[in-house]
Amino acid sequence: MTDAYIYDALRTPRGKGRKDGSLHEVTALRLSALTMNALKERNNLEGHAVEDVIWGNVTQVMEQGGCLARSAVLASDLDERIPGLAINRFCASGMEAVNLAANQVKGGAGMAYIAGGVEMMGRVAMGSDGAAIAADPSIAMDSYFVPQGISADIIATQYGYTRDDADMLAVESQRRAKVAWDDNRFANSVISVKDVNGLTILDHDEYMRPQTDMQSLGSLNPAFQAMGEMMPGFDKVALMKYPHLEKINHIHHAGNSSGIVDGSAAVLIGNKEFGEKYGLKPRARIKATTKIGTDPTIMLTGPVPATQKILEDNGMTIDDIDLFEVNEAFASVVMLFMDKFNVEHEKVNVNGGSIAMGHPLGATGAMIIGTLLDELERQDKEVGLATLCIASGMGAATIIERV
Repeated sequence: MTDAYIYDALRTPRGKGRKDGSLHEVTALRLSALTMNALKERNNLEGHAVEDVIWGNVTQVMEQGGCLARSAVLASDLDERIPGLAINRFCASGMEAVNLAANQVKGGAGMAYIAGGVEMMGRVAMGSDGAAIAADPSIAMDSYFVPQGISADIIATQYGYTRDDADMLAVESQRRAKVAWDDNRFANSVISVKDVNGLTILDHDEYMRPQTDMQSLGSLNPAFQAMGEMMPGFDKVALMKYPHLEKINHIHHAGNSSGIVDGSAAVLIGNKEFGEKYGLKPRARIKATTKIGTDPTIMLTGPVPATQKILEDNGMTIDDIDLFEVNEAFASVVMLFMDKFNVEHEKVNVNGGSIAMGHPLGATGAMIIGTLLDELERQDKEVGLATLCIASGMGAATIIERV
């Protein structure tokens, strides 16, 4: 098998996912096309330069429905001979797009791919596509379905994380994100979103709240306590699955959970011959990829077994990894990862994460791979691992190595 390299990675800023957000008037189609165009222009791609565009988006209805990947290719400046594949692995959709593309390249199915994703959460509401696991009793009851926020609180209860633990991680995420922006660490990766007249709509992550402190977070009510305790009550469902827990400790709220935002990201992946043909220098090799299924009730523990699997499959240990990006879907997810692997926080989410900057579902996986690569270069480190928890109980991970 041949090696698959990352030649470029970029993203849009994350806009607030609501009606007053700066990207609210931009469709998923247009934002995707803009991101693809930026990748094309930065790398002087002409003609049928890539084999395919693999594009993740989670809520695949209305304007995000159909094969959004192909629609975005046609709406962009890419050659119409390039097809498109829309995929959905929930929160890991953007990462899975990158992993699929890398493995296609490794297997010889084309020299290069564009991979990434998009989510316009302010325009197409999360959950508006429906989900059998939530709506169909024949699977919801057997799988002990609870919403993700309850799952995050189950993790906190199971492993003894307190509200203060989660809030301290959230404050640190905000601080790190501000430092990263003030230090221009995203300058090479974040593209400006412009309107049809060429005027800038957004050039920074607008969800951030750098003034956040423990006192301000302390004033927020637990976001998932009511749905947990109301009749019939998701807490009771969880306790049926985990009878050793006396009650669910609800510690998560808007301030220590990932933000609802709009955004897009793209990664250019190719083999050695592709780089030589277009005069491009590879930035990193995609060393390994993996995915795994996990307990669907606690749901969000996936980064742990996914990381265990990818390390074991490749004869590596956690000490072989210099930096980590663990998606901050909820604070407890990151705390569990650090505890299970005894990894210092200084190596994890160095520039903040989705608690501070937001989590555009279909794009986040590609975003954190790009962020990881940028930080490896900035610190002159060699190997990084990115991983996400996934709805319905899954995990995914990617290991990249600088070249």
